Amino acid sequence: MSIIPIDRSPDLQRLRKEGYNVLVTNAGNLVVQDVPYVNSKREIAIGALASNLDLAGDITAQPQDHTAKFIGEYPCDSQGNTLTVLQHTSGSFDLGSGFVAQHSFSRKPACGHYENYYEKMTAYIALLGKHVAAIDPLVTAKTHRVIEPEDDNSPFNYLDTASARAEINTITARLAEDAVAIVGIGGTGSYVLDMVAKTPVRKIHIFDADRFLTHNAFRAPGAPAIEELREQPLKVEYFASIYAHMHRGIVPHPFHIDATNVDELNGMSFVFLCMEGGAAKRAIVDKLEALGIPFADVGMGLYAKRNSIGGMLRSVLSLPDARESARARIPFATDDANNEYDKNIQVADLNALNACLAVIAWKKLRSFYFNLGNERLVSYTIANSLLAKGDIV
Repeated sequence: MSIIPIDRSPDLQRLRKEGYNVLVTNAGNLVVQDVPYVNSKREIAIGALASNLDLAGDITAQPQDHTAKFIGEYPCDSQGNTLTVLQHTSGSFDLGSGFVAQHSFSRKPACGHYENYYEKMTAYIALLGKHVAAIDPLVTAKTHRVIEPEDDNSPFNYLDTASARAEINTITARLAEDAVAIVGIGGTGSYVLDMVAKTPVRKIHIFDADRFLTHNAFRAPGAPAIEELREQPLKVEYFASIYAHMHRGIVPHPFHIDATNVDELNGMSFVFLCMEGGAAKRAIVDKLEALGIPFADVGMGLYAKRNSIGGMLRSVLSLPDARESARARIPFATDDANNEYDKNIQVADLNALNACLAVIAWKKLRSFYFNLGNERLVSYTIANSLLAKGDIV
């Protein structure tokens, strides 16, 4: 069924009760189907009217946008003249969930806004319908069609109205991978989770054996209560409980990945490595390379000097076409004699930036963002705010 129950919103419920063929798509749009209109040949045709939804949880809020999308030919009056009163733009508007509109309408009410979606949709339907009635007064959008429930395969507990509002549902759908793993859910890994949980990936597997303690609270997203810290929850259980409010596919694994259980990463579409170096990391990198799984390795080397903090952040993207070059950029810290990572200085803003570098690299790989440089290494140096990249081909 729809992720947004129509009967919880009085305006949507009224549309359906009056006989309109209403559905709410998983892409975050309200669609009224079976809407009659007049085409340029003075024939009655059937189209569909769509609007993005502004929601408060799983109920509708007041529409913030007065425009609507239309699926069909551009409508005309009963004489076959274009209805310029509705004209906004025409083109191809992919609304997601299989709906592609050809036109955008703009009809702002005198007060400047619609009170609810019943008022908005019926206003547009009425403008089309009065010209239909001039040809055949028996044709109406109130078809009282029986609506069969649909299976809900959304990874979210509520609609992604942000993508619908920006009309980027098709672009966002490129991130709908089967399974993403985050190995290490500490400072940087928790911010990776925060960002990935807002994408339509089916499953997000998080791996970590540590407990969430007070120091973790100061370098992770959110603001835990002191009662939660006293319980010393496992990190994966703590974060899974939070992000499960939004994303249905969070899978906690309360253990570290090492050479003994690295097969847990089989079947992943992408892996974020947010962990310290050493033998375990080498084993994971070996396995991911052998399996052909793309991954991003992130890390930061920070130091305190002269009462300030300096250092560098980095994100390395490893793909099958250049494994050796990528591996050369991945530090295995505990194996190195000179290691600044063991100071373990972490700051929330830098953790978040480090996570951003990795998540942006993943989104570029999936063509969510333009990717002209094909960079595999991105680094940020604190002292001079130098953001540098390296192409590994």
